[in-house]
Amino acid sequence: MLTPRVLKVEPLQDYQLYLKFEDGKEGTFDVKPYIKGSWFGELSDPTYFRQVRVSEQGIEWPNEQDIAPHELFDDLVVSKGQLGA
Repeated sequence: MLTPRVLKVEPLQDYQLYLKFEDGKEGTFDVKPYIKGSWFGELSDPTYFRQVRVSEQGIEWPNEQDIAPHELFDDLVVSKGQLGA
């Protein structure tokens, strides 16, 4: 099964992202486990972290850090109203 496309991403507090997928699934994704090393470490800057955007491949930041769409989808903590979906 193909992973649904990300339609919307919004940075939240504490290195969380709100995501909405084309199948209607929405919720939060915790980026904290990814923020280490020289490549993803740049995300620890709150100003840079807030520059996240939707891309053809899922989401990305200006210097091309990205997280695979299937990881975003599989590890999403669904919003309260979405639990039965």
